[in-house]
Amino acid sequence: MSEKQRTLQSSAKIVGVGLHTGKKVVVELCPAPENHGYKFQRTDLEDEPTVEADADLVVSTERGTTLEKKGVKIYTTEHILAALYGMQVDNALIKLSGPEIPIMDGSALSYVNAIEEAGFAEQKAEREYLELDENIPWEDEEKGIEFLAVPDKEYRLTVMVDYNSPVLGTQHATIYKIGEFKDQIAQCKTFVFLRELEYLAKNGLIKGGDVDNAIVLVEREDVSQEELDYLAKLLGKENLKIEIKGIGTLNNYEMKFQNEPARHKLLDIVGDLALVGKPIKAHILAGRPGHSGNTRFAKVLKQKIKEQKHAPKKFDLDCEPHFDINDIERMLPHRYPFLLVDKVMVISDDSIIGVKNITMNEPQFTGHFPNNPVFPGVLQIEAMAQCGGIFALSKVDEPHLYSTYFMKIDNVKFKQKILPGDTVVFELKLLSSIRRGLVNMGGKGYVRGKLVVEAEMLAQIVKDKKEDDQ
Repeated sequence: MSEKQRTLQSSAKIVGVGLHTGKKVVVELCPAPENHGYKFQRTDLEDEPTVEADADLVVSTERGTTLEKKGVKIYTTEHILAALYGMQVDNALIKLSGPEIPIMDGSALSYVNAIEEAGFAEQKAEREYLELDENIPWEDEEKGIEFLAVPDKEYRLTVMVDYNSPVLGTQHATIYKIGEFKDQIAQCKTFVFLRELEYLAKNGLIKGGDVDNAIVLVEREDVSQEELDYLAKLLGKENLKIEIKGIGTLNNYEMKFQNEPARHKLLDIVGDLALVGKPIKAHILAGRPGHSGNTRFAKVLKQKIKEQKHAPKKFDLDCEPHFDINDIERMLPHRYPFLLVDKVMVISDDSIIGVKNITMNEPQFTGHFPNNPVFPGVLQIEAMAQCGGIFALSKVDEPHLYSTYFMKIDNVKFKQKILPGDTVVFELKLLSSIRRGLVNMGGKGYVRGKLVVEAEMLAQIVKDKKEDDQ
C-alpha cells in the first residue's frame, strides 16, 4: 500500500537558547508543499536565505551537525530533524531568528510536542522511500566507527556505544520501527563527560550549556569542589548549584532509561540520516557512532539513491504468479490475438504488475513492419490497459459479468522499441480511489528493467452481462 507525504497542519513556535552560541532563538515550524523536504530559513538575515537539510551541506560535526550554504550556517540541526523524521513529517520549513537550533532540554521532546500541537496534514504526493536490495557497509577503521544498512520493510535502528568508561560501559539501543520514536527515543537527553567540559568551555562550544540540558557523566570519586567551581566559572555559571556523590551523574540525574545515552545516540542518527533526503526502509546498525560518522554514512546512502535512480528496475518474475493465463481468461473477454497479458505477478490494494511476452509468432508482425518487427505502440497501451482492467475487475464480485472501457489516455510516452524476444513488465498504480466504477491509473512498462513506455489512463468498469450470456 502506498503512503502519502504529509506536512504540518499549522505552524508552531519554540523559543530557546543555542547550546554552543548561547543566543536566544525563535524557531517556527511551518507547513511546506509536496516534495519540499526539510529546509531552514534564516529570518534574521537579509533576503531570508534558505539552507536545505542535505548531507552534502555538512561543514562541521563538532558536538553537533552544522550546515552551510553560500556562507549561511545552521548549527545543531540534529534534534529538530530527528523530531520531524521521527513524527513522519515529510515536508517542513524551519524558520530561525538566529544561527542555531535551540538545545531546549537536550532531547527532541520539545520539538515533538510542538509538532503534535501543530497537527498533521496529508498531501497528495506519494512518499518515496530509499529501499535496499543489498547490504551497505561503511566503517572508519581509525576511529572505530562502523555502519551497516540491511534491507528491511521498516526503518529499524540498532546502536552500540562503548566509551570504555566505568559510568557508561557498553550500551545498546534499538527501535523496530519509526513509530516507536516518540515514546522510546524523543525524551532521551544528550550527554557529556565531566572531563570534557573544560575543553568544550575553553573552545567556546557550550555557551548555552546547563545541567538541565545535558546528562553530565562523572567517572571519578575524587572530584573536588574547587574543580566544580572552576568549571562553573569557565561556563559563566558561577551561581549554578552542582552536586557530586561519586561516580554517576552530576546532581544525581536519574536517567529515564538505563541506556538513555545509547538511546540519545540513536536519536542523533535519526536526525543526521534525515539529511539523506528520503525516508528510509532499512535496518541501520551503528557501532560507536557520532555526528561525523552519521553524516558521512548519510552521504553513502544519498549516493545509493543516485545509483538507484539510473539502475534498471528489478522485478521477481520467478515467483508464483498471482494470476496465470487461465485465471486471466476467466476475468477478461479478450482472446487470441488480442489477449495481451500472459500473467499477473502481484496485485496489491493500489497496484498491479503484469507480464507480456513478445514473440515473432504474433500476427501484427506480418505487417508491422516486414523485416523490422516492432511491437506497435497502440498494442503497448492496450496491454497496459488490460493489466489495469484485471486490477479493476479483481476488486468486484463476478468479474466475468463486467466489461472495461477506455475513457481517456494522457501523457503517453514511448521510450524505445519493443521487439520479439522482449518481456515487457507493466507496473500500474492507482492515481485516485476507485469511485462509481471509474479507475484512474498511471502505468509504466519495462524491458530488462528499463522504462520503455508510460501513460495515464482512465477507464470505467460496467456490469453489462448476465450469467446466461456466457
